[in-house]
Amino acid sequence: MHMADALLAPAVATTMYAASAIAAGTSVYQLKKENRIELDYSKEKLPTMAVMAALVFAGQMINFTIPGTGSSGHICGGMLLAALLGPWAGFLCMIAVLLIQGLFFADGGLMALGANIWNMSFYGCILGYFLIYKPIMRSKLFSSSGEKAGTRFKIILASVLGCVLTLQCGAFSVVIETSLSGITELPFGAFVALMQPIHLAIGTVEGLATAAVLCFIYEARPELLRELNAKESDGRCSFKGAIAILGITVLVIGGGLSLLASGNPDGLEWSLFGNEEGGYSANMGLDEENYGVDSSAAQTAQDIQESTSFLPDYAFANDGENALGTTVSGIVGSVMVAIIAAIICVIGSNRKNRKKRHSR
Repeated sequence: MHMADALLAPAVATTMYAASAIAAGTSVYQLKKENRIELDYSKEKLPTMAVMAALVFAGQMINFTIPGTGSSGHICGGMLLAALLGPWAGFLCMIAVLLIQGLFFADGGLMALGANIWNMSFYGCILGYFLIYKPIMRSKLFSSSGEKAGTRFKIILASVLGCVLTLQCGAFSVVIETSLSGITELPFGAFVALMQPIHLAIGTVEGLATAAVLCFIYEARPELLRELNAKESDGRCSFKGAIAILGITVLVIGGGLSLLASGNPDGLEWSLFGNEEGGYSANMGLDEENYGVDSSAAQTAQDIQESTSFLPDYAFANDGENALGTTVSGIVGSVMVAIIAAIICVIGSNRKNRKKRHSR
């Protein structure tokens, strides 16, 4: 669902940057406030933030085919991060993922970054957490199934329902943003009719993938899941062991499984350009080489992106599709995202306040 700069007018892009900046500022404030209360949680938060942000980056490299459509999709990861890190830290980690993708891998436009943050992060991390995940996990649903089984059912329900709802919101926001940008080639009703069903399918798959990861963590270290109030003694392996397994998973996905990603266009690209080469519909039928809004701001953003992207489209520059380039991109990108997530954790940790408390 990464939007290109050509899909947005500068005024719309600026508005979305402002909205995402306000959400980011709120997240930093709330994260500091949260950490003042949860003093004992920070020692596990830094490695958890780092490895989970890296997992989302690696996971987004795997486009899975949507059968019978000629399209593909990938996870967004907002619900996954929010369930483990909370909405505020999750949102900031998603910004790190999208920033690294845009700057160094030319995945999503830089002028469109504010819109991409809103569409892919705000809904999953903040709306999804407070509207879906938190109410379901605190509810008494499935209580008759026993504590363990009931919790698993709630995790699955919250994951699937949350991912479906938030991707629907993100897809609809894309339609609104392009309409406000004055792209007349995209009739509103037809664009909605393409975007919403394909992202319903993508959201369902993401929900199941999210549920699988969260159920693993529930068995391994349940105290890492928000809204459970579980004890460390309830886990089946050590914290370091769980982090190690997740870290290895990041390397396997980013460095290996990413090579198996579907070559079909993702949901947004499929809606815009179709997949006639694969024998499917042209859908909106836009020309991939010449579409959308031309602006000096978009050109400037493109020039910056061309100068910063050392692995454009997750491949070595001027080398086309190359397995080694994809592997290097998956590993390097995951490490970069993990480092930024760790820095975010340190910034929001209120270490000075903690030291003062311990010295009393």
